Amino acid sequence: MILLDNVTKYYPGDTEPVLDNVTLHIQPKEFVFLVGESGAGKSTLIKMLTREEKPTSGKIMVGGIDYDYLRKRHIPHLRRRIGVVFQDLKLLPNRTVFENVAFALEIVGVSNAEIRRTVPKVLDLVGLADKGDKFPDDLSGGQRQRVAIARSMARQPKILIADEPTGNLDPKISAGIMRLLEEINNFGTTILVTTHDVNIVNQMRRRVVTIQDGKIIGDQKSNGHYYLDAERANIAKRPLATSDYRSTVEEIRAATNSPRSNAHAAAQRQAEAKATAQKPAKPTTPRKRIIQ
Repeated sequence: MILLDNVTKYYPGDTEPVLDNVTLHIQPKEFVFLVGESGAGKSTLIKMLTREEKPTSGKIMVGGIDYDYLRKRHIPHLRRRIGVVFQDLKLLPNRTVFENVAFALEIVGVSNAEIRRTVPKVLDLVGLADKGDKFPDDLSGGQRQRVAIARSMARQPKILIADEPTGNLDPKISAGIMRLLEEINNFGTTILVTTHDVNIVNQMRRRVVTIQDGKIIGDQKSNGHYYLDAERANIAKRPLATSDYRSTVEEIRAATNSPRSNAHAAAQRQAEAKATAQKPAKPTTPRKRIIQ
């Protein structure tokens, strides 16, 4: 589960927030596209999830971890739960495909025997079982992207974030990358993809969250399309949260015993009591007497 509750982010010196009161809930095993123009706030949102940045205000929870209580020494443990495919891939040019994927396991202390068992399985998953001894420069753009996905999946994360995974690929290869992400999603991994690729988004018809000027202006829960004009798409007026989602947010606030949640709950109870007291009594219809 990914939860952002009223998250706002200012960078030092900014007069306008990069993220403005963003509330977003992604269920386990969902496949979600995050779309928006450059500068809309997508990258900052991802950095919040990986704890590269902290929010100015608001609450973030990922996989049951409340970021309010996340200490610096726990951040590596958090990042093991989140696989990230970076836009620039960040492959090590002087290491083979096998070694690039293995490196993700080495840095968390996985044994050599486990690495030898795991890496071939992951390479087979992404269709690169025969490329383990190749170097990144020997591969095509689509193959390098698959290596990056394999590396991010090596630790079997519950969440995979792909930042513009098809940005520099032709349509045919892009479609293959998205089929791979769908397959990973079918195994139970939550997928969050940021993209500018209109065709991919419209063909996939998954959930589409649209962000503009730091605000979520649309959340198409299913059969989503890539629309930046929220008014034309008629999505700006759609509710961004269902009652189930809102109850989830309130339950989490209550569980963390935040003063804000207590104050909110008290205010809500007062408002409901006032509304009940002011509600006019429903007129009763006299029963007709039955004559026998």
